[in-house]
Amino acid sequence: CSAPIPSVPRIIGCLRFVWCCFTFIILFSCFTSASTGKTSQHTADPASMSKRVASHSGSWYSDNRAELDRQLTKWLNAVNPTSELMPSRGIIAPHAGYSYSGPTAAHAYRHLDPSRVTRIFVLGPSHHYYLTGGAVTAHKFYSTPLGDLEVDQKVNQELLATGQFEKMSRDVDEEEHSLEMHMPYIYKMMERAKHAYTVVPIMVGSLSPEKEAYFGQLFAKYLADPQNFFVISSDFCHWGQRFRYTYYDPSAGEIHQSIERLDKEGMAAIETLNPATYHKYQEQFKNTICGRHAIAIFMHAISLDSRSRGVSGKYALRFVQYAQSSACRSKQDSSVSYASAVLRDAVAA
Repeated sequence: CSAPIPSVPRIIGCLRFVWCCFTFIILFSCFTSASTGKTSQHTADPASMSKRVASHSGSWYSDNRAELDRQLTKWLNAVNPTSELMPSRGIIAPHAGYSYSGPTAAHAYRHLDPSRVTRIFVLGPSHHYYLTGGAVTAHKFYSTPLGDLEVDQKVNQELLATGQFEKMSRDVDEEEHSLEMHMPYIYKMMERAKHAYTVVPIMVGSLSPEKEAYFGQLFAKYLADPQNFFVISSDFCHWGQRFRYTYYDPSAGEIHQSIERLDKEGMAAIETLNPATYHKYQEQFKNTICGRHAIAIFMHAISLDSRSRGVSGKYALRFVQYAQSSACRSKQDSSVSYASAVLRDAVAA
């Protein structure tokens, strides 16, 4: 005898039952996987916030440890530090790709004495995130191809307590290059240190002159500690139509010579360590120095520390190297300038 043929309603009912079972299995699988933290790329990993990855390695600089170490060693060994600028308390150095600005940065970093330093502040501009104050990292470590740098959590909390700083999100932190580009140099220079040290990466927003002075006051107390070192991250003139800045003084010669004269006037203003002189220069020329606010903060901190210790005028800041990414000769050209400076420690009057 042949088996009875199921009716259409019974077939539909069976299919619905199978579909419901299938759907339940899929949902249950997703739920259990998410709860155990083994699935979805969108699932937050608490450990991921403990270390900022070197997001620009492999493009802006080498991600190969041996190659990066060789490059930094070569550039640093090519520099003879200026004895008159020792002991140093801080530097201004560029943050472009190492093929452009690496050799220039070496002229600043060669003056860092690892035996004297236990904490390094790195102040850099925000290129992508709008900020009217400051921001600290949420990470515990900054990673580099050479090794990891520990972030000073105590100072971070002190800065957050002022109400003038926020915490960077992971995306904001890893998108910004002005802080990261200094970490391999710091690691390299501090590898000879026989003691522990920390870093304090700080993103600086678009500040009013009043806020620059206020932030200078905040950092003056840290500058007063001789074991603290400051790295001010900045490139100099960004010239060309793509930067919307094409200032040109024909009396200087070709365009690149005009840019150099413009930059060096700004460098001379910074060397005075008088914030008012620097502001007057910027009001006149509006030079596209991306770290201009961080530089102004540094100048205010130096000025305040000098006055509080009675050593006014005894700090000395000198620029030790200058370069351009290319020599502009027409309005279709563009370039970025790089400069390195060293702050010599205050000498008692």
